[in-house]
Amino acid sequence: MNEGIRIFEKEITTRENKYPAFKAGDTISVLCEYEDGSKKQQQIFEGIVIQRRHPNTNGETFTIRKISDGVAVEKIFPLLSPSIKDIKIIKNGIVRRARIFYMRDKKGKDVKIKTKFVKKNTKKEKIKEENKQSIKEFPTGNE
Repeated sequence: MNEGIRIFEKEITTRENKYPAFKAGDTISVLCEYEDGSKKQQQIFEGIVIQRRHPNTNGETFTIRKISDGVAVEKIFPLLSPSIKDIKIIKNGIVRRARIFYMRDKKGKDVKIKTKFVKKNTKKEKIKEENKQSIKEFPTGNE
């Protein structure tokens, strides 16, 4: 029995590590697969993460909200669902709450969330890094 539990826990941890770490306020796209009659089709659902419920458990879910043709659509996805094929983070949002239900009352430009920008290396910084590496490569006379 213990071996069965270990195998199950190992499978869950590998599935959890398959997806990137995201939180409320992030804009993500979820590639999910569904059956339409006899055909299997894939669909991308892209929106803002409103909440994550029951973290680090088998029943962990997350809610995504997007606006499609002026109508708000919310969808709840189980994290360990086999229908989820891929999750990609588009923007990292800066919010102060774990559950941002106040977004439901906002409209238009009020829905925008501050985002984190990753600082890109400029040409000057690249040159400095190359110079540091080249200095390390040349041996000094003390060796």
